[in-house]
Amino acid sequence: MSADPICETVNPEAATEEVMVTEGKLANVFVYARTGNTLDTFQFEVPTTAVVLEHQGCHFVPHVIGVQAQQSLSIVNGDPTTHNTHAMPRNNPEWMQSQPQGAPAFERKFLRPEPLIPIKDNQHPWEKAYLGVFSHPFFAVSNVDGAYKIAGLPPGQYTIVAWHEKYGEQTFDVTVGSKERKTLDFTFTSPNN
Repeated sequence: MSADPICETVNPEAATEEVMVTEGKLANVFVYARTGNTLDTFQFEVPTTAVVLEHQGCHFVPHVIGVQAQQSLSIVNGDPTTHNTHAMPRNNPEWMQSQPQGAPAFERKFLRPEPLIPIKDNQHPWEKAYLGVFSHPFFAVSNVDGAYKIAGLPPGQYTIVAWHEKYGEQTFDVTVGSKERKTLDFTFTSPNN
């Protein structure tokens, strides 16, 4: 972070968010329903509330985030320095925008579903985030205790995906009944093991 002395000042204890483990529980795992007959049959209302991605302490907060297609993503610069947000999708238009200190938030929308879009800051190459874009609301990100919750999944058969930027992807096929709760635990193994 020495490339920008302001970043060293606002975040002197900076640490990577690539792998965050608390008592064996992994944070920043993106869990989502990839396929299912209900997902292909119905359209789901797009939330009118924007999801916020913030430059804070010279890193992106949150590190992994999700939106529905057509939902607004609001990018905020909470730091006393200039940031550059560069989204690099494959199925949506690529964009990049700089944001000086004190600039207002700006919003972008992704028109098509696309899991998981890398986002970086070209001025601060250590700043990275990942954005999942879906046609439905059935996704979640594991918190620092490794917990996540996907609520309201209609009855049906689904493939559930757990994705982590370093440990890759796992999939589970699951059938969900009416008013039924399921628990899916994912175990990731370090590639060095």
